[in-house]
Amino acid sequence: MSKQTPLPFADAQTGLHVLQALLQQRSLLAALETMHAEVGDIFQVTLPLFDPVFVTGPENNRQLLVTGRDQFNWRTESDAVTKLLGHGLLVEDGGNHACLRHQLDPALSKKQVAGQIGQMVAETDRVLANWPADGERDMLVEMRKVALLILMQTLFGVDFLPHLERLWQPILQLLRYISPGLWIIWPEMPRPGYAQAQQAVDDYLFGIIGERRAAGDTGDDMLSRLVRLPEMNDKLIRDQLLTIMIAGHDTSTALLAWVWYLLGSHPAAMARAVAEVEAVVGQEAGGITAVSLPHLTYLDQVIKETLRLYPPIHVGNRLTNCPVQMQGHTIPEGMRVMYSIYLSHRHPAYWDEPQAFQPERFGREADGGKKRPSFTYLPFGGGPRNCIGAAFAQIEAKVVLARILQQFRLELLPQEVHPHMGATLEPRPGVLMRVIRKQ
Repeated sequence: MSKQTPLPFADAQTGLHVLQALLQQRSLLAALETMHAEVGDIFQVTLPLFDPVFVTGPENNRQLLVTGRDQFNWRTESDAVTKLLGHGLLVEDGGNHACLRHQLDPALSKKQVAGQIGQMVAETDRVLANWPADGERDMLVEMRKVALLILMQTLFGVDFLPHLERLWQPILQLLRYISPGLWIIWPEMPRPGYAQAQQAVDDYLFGIIGERRAAGDTGDDMLSRLVRLPEMNDKLIRDQLLTIMIAGHDTSTALLAWVWYLLGSHPAAMARAVAEVEAVVGQEAGGITAVSLPHLTYLDQVIKETLRLYPPIHVGNRLTNCPVQMQGHTIPEGMRVMYSIYLSHRHPAYWDEPQAFQPERFGREADGGKKRPSFTYLPFGGGPRNCIGAAFAQIEAKVVLARILQQFRLELLPQEVHPHMGATLEPRPGVLMRVIRKQ
């Protein structure tokens, strides 16, 4: 019998360094970076009641997402995400996941999304109409408004603006409910306010499902497609709508807010993005089209670099369903394995100056055209379970950024911003900017 190599973990010296990083930077991400630097691409966190294995790097990512994916389950019945989303796409495995993905894919195809660009512009304008001619805005808040209105209009075919204020806090409460916390080691911990928040959101979702069924709608948005499927009852439709609503808008919120922070922190990059928007799409809403968007190449690089530095879904969570061999180590059955997208995106073996904001690294001429190994960059995951909304998110980001740059000059105000590990990796306490309407 071959001898099994124990999983690497922090020795006393590394443990001290991890603790120092945690205390000095007040960031779990900094602690994980220290562990990665000193222990390697696979390591185990050894805390009371919490001992997951963290993996990163292209080799481990490929095994977990593609070649060995059948050895891992996404669904964990005790996790808050599963309790909230029920049988939503995100928390299903195997055949159930494949079936749901087949049913949801048409509403999120690139062709379908391209036809919704005009709606994205219109919903962005509804938020911008309330911006001052010269004043301050928290872009984390404003981008959440935009993301919610766009998602609900384009994918569900409903006007969410009349419900935005009423459901704002319930939605934030649900995001807090599924954010990393003590529920991972104490599934039954009390969660004050959650039941009322879920009830408020559920009442709204079941309401629009009932209205669409009664209308006999023949539209091609996601909600209309789902209510026409005989195998879909209201509860299963609710699970898909809530999954898309929560996961879809929150990831876009984080991405857009980080873009504004990074552009505001790098005036030369901001100036280049503004110049490109003016040259490619001009000043009118009608300039933003499926034909013009691909020519916003620098803005595309900014989006990609933002996703590298601050991937909204910064870690993936799996559970082994059998003993798994990874890099010569045996991970037992029933072990929580977390693959760190954040660490992969800042891996010094694959990225020059990994902490630096350098959009040009995604240009065709970057690194002499040299291609990085697959699975070093995975802001939308990888393999058969890659993000179903990847095309939607990338088109939406370009539309929103371009439309705002058409109408406003933006300046970052002095503030301390740090990445917060919530349901997504978002800038906290926010991104406060001065917004000046162009004449």
